Amino acid sequence: MSKKQEKSRNLSHRGKDAAARYLELMDFEVVERDWKCPAGKVDIVAWDGGELVFVKVRTRTSIERGFPSERVTPQQRGRAEKMASYFLSDFDAVDIPVRFDVVALMVVSEDRAFVRHYRNAFNF
Repeated sequence: MSKKQEKSRNLSHRGKDAAARYLELMDFEVVERDWKCPAGKVDIVAWDGGELVFVKVRTRTSIERGFPSERVTPQQRGRAEKMASYFLSDFDAVDIPVRFDVVALMVVSEDRAFVRHYRNAFNF
């Protein structure tokens, strides 16, 4: 792995850690991180009250290539829904409300980031 790939991987991991801490501060119950299925990988799965939330985390260190949230595309909606279907196939319960959120982090220093939480991000 190159140094650039390693740096990017470390940034992604730190972003997911920060996003999970943020969600817990907002009274979410994080139940899975980096959950994998045949359709892909979900960064964070959490309960927000009675809703099951699938969270995409995006982290950047500068706006040179755009804001972190700009990396989330409408095409990812279908993939996110497939991953949610795989996750829900393990539940015995029916009629579980599902939501798709994005947590975007802009790192401003070694221990600080600007956090933007987009609730119901794929509702368009």
